[in-house]
Amino acid sequence: MALVPCQVLRVAILLSYCSILCNYKAIEMPSHQTYGGSWKFLTFIDLVIQAVFFGICVLTDLSSLLTRGSGNQEQERQLKKLISLRDWMLAVLAFPVGVFVVAVFWIIYAYDREMIYPKLLDNFIPGWLNHGMHTTVLPFILIEMRTSHHEYPSRRSGLTAICTFSVGYILWVCWVHHVTGMWVYPFLEHIGPGARILFFGSTTILMNFLYLLGEVLNSYIWDTQRTAKLK
Repeated sequence: MALVPCQVLRVAILLSYCSILCNYKAIEMPSHQTYGGSWKFLTFIDLVIQAVFFGICVLTDLSSLLTRGSGNQEQERQLKKLISLRDWMLAVLAFPVGVFVVAVFWIIYAYDREMIYPKLLDNFIPGWLNHGMHTTVLPFILIEMRTSHHEYPSRRSGLTAICTFSVGYILWVCWVHHVTGMWVYPFLEHIGPGARILFFGSTTILMNFLYLLGEVLNSYIWDTQRTAKLK
């Protein structure tokens, strides 16, 4: 028996994301006032994805509680749709985008923080908020994967969806540069066009790899649990 029910964990995680988003939006940074606002940063988009995902998780838990024992087939159909949406969001967006943000941010930060998160930002963003945006995303999504089984979509449709998201964000970053003359991330200013194309292509491949990693990890966790129960 879990020390803390997964339903309570989801509510706590949702509230934490709401707090992080509210605190982040309250910060008056120059970059928030330029074209695209916060929506040009993948970190912010990921926070919204995670908040929406855990909001759907909490809504699913509430619907399951209200539907249990009712015998209402229409309510059960709606619950199944909600569960399908929850599972799709974890597979295609919450896991691959969340892990990507954490991994890429800290790798570049360790190499040269000025390339991704200039020291100047410490004057605007407190340390706890930085970790809320770039660290806790990973354990939160792993907790969700560990506490609830999620049905992944077909590999073809899943990879198509994550590719669409990746290419869409890359085009958005390029459009922001076209309009403002500035790249969203400082390190893009210091590499040539060929290196940028290589970087964008590599990030798309990495997103696809992370989707497959999530699929394998989800299967491993739940296949291991089934085996343990059978034994």
